Amino acid sequence: MKDALIALSCISRKETTRIFRIWIQTLVPPVITMTLYFIIFGRLIGSQLRDIGGYNYMAFIAPGLIMMSIITNSYTNTVSSFFSAKFQRNVEELLVSPTPDWAIVLGYVSGGMVRGLCVGVLVTVVSIFFAGLSVYNLFFIVIFGLLTSFVFSLAGMINGIFAKKFDDVSIIPTFVITPLTYLGGVFYSISLLPDFWRTVSKINPIIYMVDGFRYGFLGIHDISVYGGVSILVVFAVILFGANLYLLKKGVGIRS
Repeated sequence: MKDALIALSCISRKETTRIFRIWIQTLVPPVITMTLYFIIFGRLIGSQLRDIGGYNYMAFIAPGLIMMSIITNSYTNTVSSFFSAKFQRNVEELLVSPTPDWAIVLGYVSGGMVRGLCVGVLVTVVSIFFAGLSVYNLFFIVIFGLLTSFVFSLAGMINGIFAKKFDDVSIIPTFVITPLTYLGGVFYSISLLPDFWRTVSKINPIIYMVDGFRYGFLGIHDISVYGGVSILVVFAVILFGANLYLLKKGVGIRS
Protein backbone atom coordinates (compact mmCIF):
# COMPACT_ATOMS: atom_id res chain seq x y z
CA MET A 1 0.00 0.00 0.00
CA LYS A 2 2.87 2.35 0.84
CA ASP A 3 4.47 1.73 -2.57
CA ALA A 4 1.14 2.42 -4.28
CA LEU A 5 0.80 5.73 -2.46
CA ILE A 6 4.35 6.69 -3.44
CA ALA A 7 3.52 5.89 -7.08
CA LEU A 8 0.31 7.94 -6.85
CA SER A 9 2.26 10.84 -5.36
CA CYS A 10 4.84 10.70 -8.16
CA ILE A 11 2.24 10.67 -10.94
CA SER A 12 0.29 13.49 -9.30
CA ARG A 13 3.42 15.57 -8.81
CA LYS A 14 4.43 15.05 -12.44
CA GLU A 15 0.99 16.12 -13.68
CA THR A 16 0.81 19.12 -11.37
CA THR A 17 4.34 20.26 -12.20
CA ARG A 18 3.54 20.16 -15.89
CA ILE A 19 0.52 22.41 -15.38
CA PHE A 20 2.44 25.10 -13.51
CA ARG A 21 5.55 24.82 -15.66
CA ILE A 22 3.58 25.88 -18.74
CA TRP A 23 1.05 28.05 -16.88
CA ILE A 24 0.89 30.53 -19.74
CA GLN A 25 -0.69 27.77 -21.84
CA THR A 26 -2.72 25.97 -19.17
CA LEU A 27 -4.05 28.73 -16.88
CA VAL A 28 -3.99 32.06 -18.69
CA PRO A 29 -5.98 31.35 -21.92
CA PRO A 30 -9.16 30.05 -20.19
CA VAL A 31 -9.15 33.04 -17.83
CA ILE A 32 -8.91 35.42 -20.79
CA THR A 33 -11.73 33.55 -22.53
CA MET A 34 -13.99 33.79 -19.48
CA THR A 35 -13.15 37.47 -19.10
CA LEU A 36 -14.42 38.03 -22.64
CA TYR A 37 -17.62 36.17 -21.73
CA PHE A 38 -18.12 38.54 -18.80
CA ILE A 39 -17.55 41.58 -20.96
CA ILE A 40 -19.70 40.49 -23.92
CA PHE A 41 -22.51 38.47 -22.31
CA GLY A 42 -22.47 40.08 -18.89
CA ARG A 43 -21.77 43.74 -19.39
CA LEU A 44 -22.80 44.46 -22.97
CA ILE A 45 -25.74 42.07 -23.47
CA GLY A 46 -26.65 41.53 -19.83
CA SER A 47 -27.20 45.22 -19.20
CA GLN A 48 -30.14 45.04 -21.62
CA LEU A 49 -31.79 42.08 -19.85
CA ARG A 50 -34.00 41.93 -16.79
CA ASP A 51 -32.92 40.45 -13.48
CA ILE A 52 -33.18 36.69 -12.89
CA GLY A 53 -34.03 35.41 -9.43
CA GLY A 54 -33.40 38.85 -7.98
CA TYR A 55 -29.88 39.13 -9.44
CA ASN A 56 -28.62 41.05 -12.43
CA TYR A 57 -27.70 38.97 -15.45
CA MET A 58 -23.94 39.21 -14.93
CA ALA A 59 -24.17 37.92 -11.36
CA PHE A 60 -26.52 35.15 -12.52
CA ILE A 61 -24.20 33.80 -15.22
CA ALA A 62 -21.00 34.15 -13.16
CA PRO A 63 -21.28 30.79 -11.31
CA GLY A 64 -22.10 29.05 -14.59
CA LEU A 65 -19.04 30.53 -16.28
CA ILE A 66 -16.86 29.40 -13.38
CA MET A 67 -18.31 25.90 -13.61
CA MET A 68 -17.87 25.87 -17.37
CA SER A 69 -14.17 26.65 -16.94
CA ILE A 70 -13.80 23.86 -14.36
CA ILE A 71 -15.52 21.34 -16.65
CA THR A 72 -13.54 22.24 -19.76
CA ASN A 73 -10.11 22.40 -18.16
CA SER A 74 -10.51 19.28 -16.00
CA TYR A 75 -11.50 17.25 -19.03
CA THR A 76 -8.98 18.74 -21.44
CA ASN A 77 -6.01 18.35 -19.14
CA THR A 78 -6.59 14.67 -18.41
CA VAL A 79 -7.37 13.59 -21.96
CA SER A 80 -4.40 15.43 -23.44
CA SER A 81 -1.99 14.30 -20.74
CA PHE A 82 -2.95 10.62 -20.85
CA PHE A 83 -3.03 10.50 -24.64
CA SER A 84 0.42 12.12 -24.75
CA ALA A 85 1.67 9.42 -22.37
CA LYS A 86 0.22 6.80 -24.72
CA PHE A 87 1.69 8.48 -27.78
CA GLN A 88 5.15 8.67 -26.19
CA ARG A 89 4.71 5.16 -24.77
CA ASN A 90 5.35 6.39 -21.22
CA VAL A 91 2.19 4.74 -19.96
CA GLU A 92 3.55 1.30 -20.87
CA GLU A 93 6.21 1.73 -18.19
CA LEU A 94 3.47 2.26 -15.64
CA LEU A 95 1.48 -0.76 -16.80
CA VAL A 96 4.44 -3.15 -16.51
CA SER A 97 5.36 -1.76 -13.10
CA PRO A 98 3.71 -2.86 -9.82
CA THR A 99 1.70 0.38 -9.80
CA PRO A 100 -2.00 -0.50 -9.25
CA ASP A 101 -4.53 0.72 -11.78
CA TRP A 102 -6.34 2.86 -9.21
CA ALA A 103 -3.13 4.80 -8.54
CA ILE A 104 -2.63 5.44 -12.25
CA VAL A 105 -6.22 6.67 -12.62
CA LEU A 106 -6.11 8.91 -9.56
CA GLY A 107 -2.68 10.24 -10.52
CA TYR A 108 -3.78 11.48 -13.93
CA VAL A 109 -7.17 12.60 -12.63
CA SER A 110 -5.53 14.65 -9.89
CA GLY A 111 -3.76 16.69 -12.56
CA GLY A 112 -7.05 17.44 -14.28
CA MET A 113 -8.61 18.44 -10.98
CA VAL A 114 -5.74 20.75 -10.10
CA ARG A 115 -5.95 22.53 -13.43
CA GLY A 116 -9.73 22.73 -13.42
CA LEU A 117 -9.93 24.05 -9.86
CA CYS A 118 -7.05 26.51 -10.34
CA VAL A 119 -8.73 27.97 -13.40
CA GLY A 120 -12.01 27.99 -11.48
CA VAL A 121 -10.43 30.02 -8.67
CA LEU A 122 -8.90 32.48 -11.13
CA VAL A 123 -12.22 32.91 -12.95
CA THR A 124 -13.91 33.43 -9.58
CA VAL A 125 -11.54 36.31 -8.89
CA VAL A 126 -12.45 37.78 -12.28
CA SER A 127 -16.16 37.30 -11.56
CA ILE A 128 -15.81 39.15 -8.23
CA PHE A 129 -14.38 42.10 -10.16
CA PHE A 130 -17.17 42.09 -12.76
CA ALA A 131 -20.19 40.79 -10.81
CA GLY A 132 -19.29 41.33 -7.15
CA LEU A 133 -20.10 37.72 -6.25
CA SER A 134 -20.59 36.77 -2.64
CA VAL A 135 -20.75 33.35 -0.98
CA TYR A 136 -24.13 32.02 0.14
CA ASN A 137 -23.13 28.45 1.06
CA LEU A 138 -19.42 27.56 0.90
CA PHE A 139 -20.09 23.83 1.39
CA PHE A 140 -22.00 23.48 -1.88
CA ILE A 141 -19.45 25.58 -3.77
CA VAL A 142 -16.65 23.27 -2.63
CA ILE A 143 -18.54 19.98 -3.04
CA PHE A 144 -19.84 20.80 -6.53
CA GLY A 145 -16.46 22.15 -7.60
CA LEU A 146 -14.55 19.08 -6.39
CA LEU A 147 -17.04 16.49 -7.65
CA THR A 148 -17.45 18.13 -11.04
CA SER A 149 -13.70 18.38 -11.63
CA PHE A 150 -13.32 14.75 -10.51
CA VAL A 151 -16.09 13.50 -12.80
CA PHE A 152 -14.85 15.32 -15.89
CA SER A 153 -11.25 14.38 -15.23
CA LEU A 154 -12.38 10.74 -15.16
CA ALA A 155 -14.35 11.27 -18.36
CA GLY A 156 -11.31 12.87 -19.97
CA MET A 157 -9.19 9.85 -19.10
CA ILE A 158 -11.68 7.51 -20.76
CA ASN A 159 -11.44 9.68 -23.88
CA GLY A 160 -7.64 9.47 -23.63
CA ILE A 161 -7.76 5.69 -23.33
CA PHE A 162 -9.87 5.28 -26.47
CA ALA A 163 -8.16 8.02 -28.50
CA LYS A 164 -5.99 6.65 -31.32
CA LYS A 165 -4.89 9.94 -32.87
CA PHE A 166 -4.68 13.58 -31.84
CA ASP A 167 -7.96 14.42 -33.59
CA ASP A 168 -9.80 12.02 -31.27
CA VAL A 169 -8.83 14.16 -28.29
CA SER A 170 -10.97 17.10 -29.43
CA ILE A 171 -14.04 15.28 -30.77
CA ILE A 172 -15.88 14.78 -27.45
CA PRO A 173 -15.16 18.29 -26.08
CA THR A 174 -16.28 19.88 -29.34
CA PHE A 175 -19.36 17.85 -30.19
CA VAL A 176 -20.57 16.70 -26.77
CA ILE A 177 -19.29 18.71 -23.81
CA THR A 178 -19.53 22.18 -25.38
CA PRO A 179 -23.17 21.79 -26.54
CA LEU A 180 -24.19 20.23 -23.22
CA THR A 181 -22.50 23.07 -21.33
CA TYR A 182 -24.19 25.79 -23.36
CA LEU A 183 -27.52 24.02 -22.86
CA GLY A 184 -26.75 23.40 -19.19
CA GLY A 185 -28.23 26.55 -17.72
CA VAL A 186 -25.06 28.65 -17.80
CA PHE A 187 -26.72 31.57 -19.57
CA TYR A 188 -30.34 31.05 -18.56
CA SER A 189 -32.62 29.63 -15.88
CA ILE A 190 -34.61 26.57 -16.88
CA SER A 191 -37.53 28.05 -14.93
CA LEU A 192 -37.95 30.41 -17.89
CA LEU A 193 -38.46 27.51 -20.30
CA PRO A 194 -41.82 25.93 -21.25
CA ASP A 195 -42.69 22.77 -19.32
CA PHE A 196 -41.65 20.42 -22.12
CA TRP A 197 -38.19 21.95 -22.61
CA ARG A 198 -37.71 22.24 -18.87
CA THR A 199 -38.25 18.49 -18.59
CA VAL A 200 -35.94 17.81 -21.53
CA SER A 201 -33.25 20.02 -19.95
CA LYS A 202 -33.19 17.82 -16.87
CA ILE A 203 -31.75 15.01 -18.97
CA ASN A 204 -28.56 17.07 -19.29
CA PRO A 205 -26.34 16.22 -16.26
CA ILE A 206 -24.41 19.49 -16.52
CA ILE A 207 -27.50 21.46 -15.56
CA TYR A 208 -27.41 19.86 -12.10
CA MET A 209 -23.78 20.88 -11.64
CA VAL A 210 -24.33 24.47 -12.74
CA ASP A 211 -27.53 24.82 -10.73
CA GLY A 212 -25.98 23.45 -7.54
CA PHE A 213 -22.87 25.58 -7.94
CA ARG A 214 -25.01 28.67 -8.53
CA TYR A 215 -26.91 27.88 -5.35
CA GLY A 216 -23.64 27.99 -3.42
CA PHE A 217 -23.05 31.57 -4.58
CA LEU A 218 -26.51 33.08 -4.97
CA GLY A 219 -28.80 30.86 -2.90
CA ILE A 220 -31.18 30.23 -5.82
CA HIS A 221 -31.79 26.97 -7.63
CA ASP A 222 -34.17 25.35 -10.11
CA ILE A 223 -33.44 21.71 -9.25
CA SER A 224 -32.81 19.80 -6.03
CA VAL A 225 -29.28 20.59 -4.85
CA TYR A 226 -28.93 17.28 -3.02
CA GLY A 227 -30.15 15.51 -6.13
CA GLY A 228 -27.31 17.16 -8.03
CA VAL A 229 -24.76 15.93 -5.49
CA SER A 230 -26.19 12.41 -5.73
CA ILE A 231 -25.94 12.41 -9.52
CA LEU A 232 -22.32 13.54 -9.36
CA VAL A 233 -21.45 10.79 -6.87
CA VAL A 234 -23.09 8.17 -9.10
CA PHE A 235 -21.21 9.43 -12.16
CA ALA A 236 -17.95 9.47 -10.22
CA VAL A 237 -18.35 5.84 -9.13
CA ILE A 238 -19.36 4.64 -12.61
CA LEU A 239 -16.56 6.50 -14.42
CA PHE A 240 -13.93 5.47 -11.90
CA GLY A 241 -14.97 1.85 -12.27
CA ALA A 242 -14.96 2.18 -16.06
CA ASN A 243 -11.41 3.54 -16.02
CA LEU A 244 -10.20 0.69 -13.85
CA TYR A 245 -11.85 -1.84 -16.15
CA LEU A 246 -10.38 -0.30 -19.30
CA LEU A 247 -6.88 -0.18 -17.86
CA LYS A 248 -7.13 -3.75 -16.64
CA LYS A 249 -8.22 -4.93 -20.08
CA GLY A 250 -5.60 -2.78 -21.79
CA VAL A 251 -8.17 -1.15 -24.06
CA GLY A 252 -6.53 1.34 -26.37
CA ILE A 253 -3.13 0.56 -24.89
CA ARG A 254 -2.18 -3.05 -25.45
CA SER A 255 -2.32 -4.21 -29.05
